[in-house]
Amino acid sequence: MCRVTGHEDIRGRIDTTRPHTARIWNYWLGGKDNYPVDREAGDRIRAIHPGIGEYARADRLFLGRAVHQLAAHAGIRQFLDIGTGLPSADNTHEVAQRITPDARIVYVDNDPLVLTHARALLTSTPEGRTDYLDADLSDTDAILERAARTLDLSEPVALMLLGVVIFIADHEASYGVVRRLMAELPPGSHLVLSHTITSPSMPDVDAAVAFWNEHGTPRLTQRTPRQVERYFDGLELLDPGVVSCSRWLPPCGLDADSDSGIGTGIGVDADGGVPDEVAMFGGVARKP
Repeated sequence: MCRVTGHEDIRGRIDTTRPHTARIWNYWLGGKDNYPVDREAGDRIRAIHPGIGEYARADRLFLGRAVHQLAAHAGIRQFLDIGTGLPSADNTHEVAQRITPDARIVYVDNDPLVLTHARALLTSTPEGRTDYLDADLSDTDAILERAARTLDLSEPVALMLLGVVIFIADHEASYGVVRRLMAELPPGSHLVLSHTITSPSMPDVDAAVAFWNEHGTPRLTQRTPRQVERYFDGLELLDPGVVSCSRWLPPCGLDADSDSGIGTGIGVDADGGVPDEVAMFGGVARKP
């Protein structure tokens, strides 16, 4: 079963005059759900930082690995994916329901183009359920109240926050949003989070972000790896910790016999080595 709520009159909210991060992400991933203004901005950002397109790919692979790990090895059957972005290959519900067909997933986003595509593409297995909410990350009470129509919040939930808290500029406010959401989830729940970082070793990333914040919407905030680690305070961080999304490889679950659908040998280059580090770090942690 699939349901989309809160989507009235959303087409009128789509602004094609300014580039939008979800559509540029889609462009870098090879999708077609973008406009000329997005492709122009995406190309200009790539000219500043040629490796930027790899962040999108690394983040999607991190999502697939994390969902597979939680569904196959941690017994997670419920996922709350906030700031999901435009549907792409191997969305959260697709990876989870391949492993456990009765998995329930609630997607949350406030981008009108994402909401439009959700109606057609975010389907579900007959045994499971997929819902989509039109809501802002900062409105935690409304998200939890409406998500409870699909999810059983007395049972463990995986909270997915991939590349979304970067849009909360105030550090303490961003930590507070994550804490409030996790506080309402029961023990055994997990946090899956990724975030664009700033690092002295990647100065071109800062330049690309500065360009984006001048020309695009919404504005984003970089944080250091240590600041990203703070989102997991009070939780049990799973190996390998908070690392480049390209290098987040769980200790089990992604072998040659994997049925995750996200590919064999993910996270390994053709020569067998570890992929280059990207300025998108992620981690997974369990609520004790």
